[in-house]
Amino acid sequence: MIRTRFAPSPTGYLHIGGARTALFCWAYARRHGGKFILRVEDTDLERSTQQSVKAILDSMAWLGLDCDEGPFFQMQRLKRYHDAAQQLLKEGKAYRCYCSKQELDAMREAQRARGEKPRYDGRWRDSKAPPPTGIPPVVRFRNPLAGEVTWDDQVKGPITIANGELDDVVIMRADGVPTYNFGVVVDDIDMNITHVIRGDDHVNNTPRQINIYKALGATLPKFAHLPMILGNDGERLSKRHGAVSVMQYRDDGFLPEALVNYLARLGWSHGDAEMFTREQLVEWFDLAHVSKPPARFDPDKLLWLNQQYIKQADSHRLAKLVQPFLIADGCDTADGPPLYSVLDLLRGRVHTLRELADAAVFFYRPLEPSESLRQQHYSAELKPAFADLHERFHAIVWNRAAISDVIKGVVAAHGLKMPKLAMPLRVMVTGETQTPSIDATLELIGREHVLARMSAQLQRFPG
Repeated sequence: MIRTRFAPSPTGYLHIGGARTALFCWAYARRHGGKFILRVEDTDLERSTQQSVKAILDSMAWLGLDCDEGPFFQMQRLKRYHDAAQQLLKEGKAYRCYCSKQELDAMREAQRARGEKPRYDGRWRDSKAPPPTGIPPVVRFRNPLAGEVTWDDQVKGPITIANGELDDVVIMRADGVPTYNFGVVVDDIDMNITHVIRGDDHVNNTPRQINIYKALGATLPKFAHLPMILGNDGERLSKRHGAVSVMQYRDDGFLPEALVNYLARLGWSHGDAEMFTREQLVEWFDLAHVSKPPARFDPDKLLWLNQQYIKQADSHRLAKLVQPFLIADGCDTADGPPLYSVLDLLRGRVHTLRELADAAVFFYRPLEPSESLRQQHYSAELKPAFADLHERFHAIVWNRAAISDVIKGVVAAHGLKMPKLAMPLRVMVTGETQTPSIDATLELIGREHVLARMSAQLQRFPG
């Protein structure tokens, strides 16, 4: 059975790159009827926080990336790493190194001065010297000195690294906590991971890990290294490109299905399909169509996708998602039209739920027009027409057709052109110049609120 894993470090939020990796691991497992495992690599004691763990778990839940096993935490598995390191020490495949930090710094400085690549020189590899007192040792892996490491990467193709390029990596720190390269191998062995799918910043770790797998007598998983994600300008993705927390996208009003759809297209494709469901992604996903070149993050494309999903979303679901934005903006959605009806009127005009909420505010509380709008649209000559319109609105059945007929009647009675009345009416009732059709807008706001807002604004007309 295929088993994949996502193994974030809880040293910050889950960002776009990590979320894309999690999605691909999840989709590959689902595609093949396998298992998706979540593992939290929390051995960076200085930087790991429970707040980050929560942010990662919340992000995974919001995206709908459900795991079959886990989350597992490395700090709860220290005895297992200790036992594995003891096994390697006993078999002569690892050794204790007593170099102090000062020694290591001096070693690397001398290598740089000679124009060499800084690396551990193996001085304790075969040393017979007695251990120095007062220096707790680290455990280093005895990397093969000759030969090569080769693997057929599921994305990049065959990769070969000479063992001579690799030094004897530390596998256990002096405090008994495993390093990344050791902990990840022991975990993947114990959790029967068959496919290691991760970012290509891990390519250099892979040959070291393969040698550790072999030393532990384990079957190698298949490796797939995903392309980097760059900004539209070709630079490494950063906050200015949109590399913010996944939960920030939620807070900014993106739908999870839109972000999942967009992430899936960052370095993978299925023909020309731009929009597809989660079910289609699971049906189609494979590693053969993951691209080798870096992917480009395009925030405008994400906004477009989000707009399409908003247009298609269930009205009642949209209302539940938009309501918190409106409440935060001081709106009581109980005092106004059904929110789902308002959103149906507005959804084609926005890109995010936040924009949708902003566009809906005037349905639930009056917005005071700016001074410049009043000067532009309120005039003494129009005041009689609006007084007439206000009076006629009292007497009609309040629906869109009747509202439209009354507006047309007032326009004709006062010798006006439609925009001359409709634009100031928008400003009076909504505080804005851009709204959906004025008759549909007024119908939803409701007679009582429309009349009250018109009365208040008529007092601001000159004359």
